[in-house]
Amino acid sequence: MSSKEKTWKEISIGGVCSKSSIGFMTGDWKTYMPVRDLEKCTVCLTCTMFCPEGAIDWRPELGKIEFNLSFCKGCGICANECPTKAITMKMEQE
Repeated sequence: MSSKEKTWKEISIGGVCSKSSIGFMTGDWKTYMPVRDLEKCTVCLTCTMFCPEGAIDWRPELGKIEFNLSFCKGCGICANECPTKAITMKMEQE
């Protein structure tokens, strides 16, 4: 048996990962990605609170948020919960 840790892709269906998703770059399975309209965004941070993967980073020193697409799964919860509808989900190729 190998001592190398398995990635999320190597865990069997229904398997439980021993780490949180922060330990794995899970963003490569998304079809849609979040796109933020800077004019509509009020930086209320609602999206950061609802993101199940912690893929939206608050940068207080810059006064802005950033999407970490290496962890974003494209679920669209951020877009759904945004009170100003500043986030839309776009196909990755767009």
